[in-house]
Amino acid sequence: MAKACILSVSGAVLTPGETDLFRAQDPWGVILMGRSCVSRDQVRRLVADIWHATGRETLIFIDQEGGRVARLKAPEWPLFPRGADYAALYERDPELGREACWLGHRLIASELASLSIHADCAPVVDLPVPGAHDVIGDRAFGTEPVQVAVLANSALAGLQAGGVAGVIKHIPGHGRSMADSHMELPRVTAGDNELSTDFDAFARVADAPMAMTAHIAFETYDPGKAATVSRYMIQEIIRGRIGFDGLLMTDDLGMRALGGSLADRAHASIEAGCDMLLHCSGFLKDPGEILAEMTEIAEAAPVLAGRAGERAAAADAIASQAEPIELARAWQRFHELFPSVGAAA
Repeated sequence: MAKACILSVSGAVLTPGETDLFRAQDPWGVILMGRSCVSRDQVRRLVADIWHATGRETLIFIDQEGGRVARLKAPEWPLFPRGADYAALYERDPELGREACWLGHRLIASELASLSIHADCAPVVDLPVPGAHDVIGDRAFGTEPVQVAVLANSALAGLQAGGVAGVIKHIPGHGRSMADSHMELPRVTAGDNELSTDFDAFARVADAPMAMTAHIAFETYDPGKAATVSRYMIQEIIRGRIGFDGLLMTDDLGMRALGGSLADRAHASIEAGCDMLLHCSGFLKDPGEILAEMTEIAEAAPVLAGRAGERAAAADAIASQAEPIELARAWQRFHELFPSVGAAA
């Protein structure tokens, strides 16, 4: 039985220790970081090795938003616009903005599916506010909930048309953060009236297959406790008020916003109501240290079952739902919309 966790790989090839871990623990998913993406053939071999280790076609994730968050980098892979680029086009012409966002993410999906990657940690649904930390910044589709939701839904639809499940993030909202949650716990002091705007954007995309939590404390609701490990934030806000009922995964449990051991973080996340644990090892370089952290997460993860298992199965099924596309024509249209961004490989 698969474990309720998504693990990573320390480099361009699967190490013997990682092979043994994946075989023993069977993580539900594996996420590829930039360190694991060198060339097309290399990524295909790596995915095949992961599948051989787990004994099944494990769902492969990646962060491929476009702009500065892209694990598949040029010149090996095409460049794609930032969220802010789609926002600017939408503000000039909403129809063109929607078309461009759908098409850009359909082309991303084509790139990913060709590598047997069928889950993308995108789109960003956060609403950045003036003075906030730029950890979100130009990744966002704007600052107004309707616009952001329209573009996020276009992105999700484009990914799904290509057989890739999207992950909305960072629910219930990271845009007011004055700090980088990779480094410390941001504490948002905005009141309920202000936060209702952030929640509204996510409510408008609440039928997404998956969502990633925000490692942010919302002082109005549950002071000092990150949403990832807050039962109130997950049950009352994310599941209740926002209405999200898809698979809820943590942001990277290795981030410094969370305290305690990795096992403590894992148990707290599951107890709060998360379905899935994510560990990317983003701060580590040594394969042995990465393996040790992944082992701690995998051993703490529960077996994937019940409602969490149903949500995971629904996300997994999207891989088989790809629709045909004429790539040459699609790229031609995309270059008409964004002449200076993107290049067919």
